[in-house]
Amino acid sequence: MNMPLESTEPAFQSTLADGGDTHKVFNQADPCVGHNAFTGDVALRELVARHAAWSIPDATALGALAGNEEVQDLARLANEHSPQLRTHDRFGNRLDWVEFHPAWHQLMTLAFAHGVPSLAWTTSEPSGHLARAVLSYLWNQVENGTGCPTGMAYAACAGFEGRPEFAMWREKTLSGHYDPRRLPLPQKTGAVIGYAMTEKQGGSDLRQTQTTATFAGTENGARIYSVTGHKWFFSVPTSDGFYTLARTASGVSCLFVPRFLPDGSANRIAVQRLKDKCGNRSNASSEVEFNKTRAMLVGEEGRGIREILSHAHLTRLDFAVGSAGLMRQALTLAIRHAATRDGFGRRMADLPMQTNVLADLALESEAAMWSAMRVARATDSMASNERERLLARVATPVVKYWNCQRATYFVYEALQVHGGNGFIMENPIARLYREAPLNSIWEGTTNMMCMDVVRALGREKGALDVFLDEIAPPEIADAAHAKFIAGLRDDLRGGAIDEGNARAVVTRMALALQASEMLRHSTDAVAQRFVASRLGGQHAGIMGTLATGADLREIVARADVTAPGASSS
Repeated sequence: MNMPLESTEPAFQSTLADGGDTHKVFNQADPCVGHNAFTGDVALRELVARHAAWSIPDATALGALAGNEEVQDLARLANEHSPQLRTHDRFGNRLDWVEFHPAWHQLMTLAFAHGVPSLAWTTSEPSGHLARAVLSYLWNQVENGTGCPTGMAYAACAGFEGRPEFAMWREKTLSGHYDPRRLPLPQKTGAVIGYAMTEKQGGSDLRQTQTTATFAGTENGARIYSVTGHKWFFSVPTSDGFYTLARTASGVSCLFVPRFLPDGSANRIAVQRLKDKCGNRSNASSEVEFNKTRAMLVGEEGRGIREILSHAHLTRLDFAVGSAGLMRQALTLAIRHAATRDGFGRRMADLPMQTNVLADLALESEAAMWSAMRVARATDSMASNERERLLARVATPVVKYWNCQRATYFVYEALQVHGGNGFIMENPIARLYREAPLNSIWEGTTNMMCMDVVRALGREKGALDVFLDEIAPPEIADAAHAKFIAGLRDDLRGGAIDEGNARAVVTRMALALQASEMLRHSTDAVAQRFVASRLGGQHAGIMGTLATGADLREIVARADVTAPGASSS
């Protein structure tokens, strides 16, 4: 009988399998899980308690998802597995359908069930738009791509409201159910709504719309049109219906395109291709052809741009809120990383320069949240309070411009906290880095927002006085703050803003509004730091250039939603 030879190979293999001495994993940051993005956020908690306490259970339930490891993995999977276009089935029949990863559908189910698209319209409590903005802020700490359809559904109800021919559309959109099935509306438990405005020759200039629509008759109280044309950006092409623009006999008009015709057959919506986007990878954006496509008129013929802009107030608000939420998530990831990883013999969060960066990010994030929520509060009173309507008219493009503009730089700085780990797509901060620039493009670029501010100040009587009153609260921080407000007031009253310098002036307007909100609602120490750095000249415009002081650690601690006991502090 032959005996096996002795060998050291099994022991060698075992050493490799265990990692041996060459691959011990240590000093890696803890995963950012197990927290509640609402109950752990002191500033957000105080906002809701003050203005919409009835919605605390809704915000608490949704906030738990941001720190849930399984939900975070859904966000990862939805972005790693991009949507796939299926133009035809295997027999050659047109499908014009998009297949999403199951994680996308699970995320959409959660968002719709928690009222992210609908709460403003379904509640009978006051401050519905504010409460819904809080949910959007929290959802953007879960997954950003699904923030597009939730925001579109939110705005869509403004077009359905008060129009009997769209009663079922409104009911299904607000049902709280996400139903991805490819079925006619009466057979579905819920509806998803899209928007298709942009054309390749016009971009953001909707007056250049070339798509045409011909009146085809009236049916059940709705004016029916036949639409022909091409749309350059057509997001969430699996939606059940789409708002679009087309040129009718009276000019550019707003129309609504259902996916299915009354007889149950598919409408003529030909999806040409999906866009290969830099970020927003979980979401599908496409190009589409309308060819004698059935559509219903929304509002008055020839007043389509006016109609769409009435929805755009809500989508612009949602992007201002969404960017603030994205910044908040980036801050949470940065604080968690720095608080659980060592560098140069100390905790990274305790290194003075890193503390300065984190405190600066915390100031920026809190100010972005307060300013966005101020617009949401004004939106709640637009119909009943002329002052709030005028404030919303001016402040919405101001805050949308500034929050979306700052989000990209903010996430870049948060990524730097992570070092090389942050640039790897396995890390969620890398996904945010690719996502952040999009919000400043959607629903109006930076230049468009600044132009809109110029128009609002010029055309809305009383708007300038309302805005100036808003940014000059009794709590003037110091002489530098008073000088900043006085200089801005003199320039605005003197007509110093025009298209050439609009960015510079609107930036000052945004900072003044943020300062007023911080002084009204944040702690004295945090508000004073913000004013001194942003308005008082004690800042180089680069994160981490705050004047040194022991209070910087306290600012970071206030912003740490993952710290033990944060939810009850």
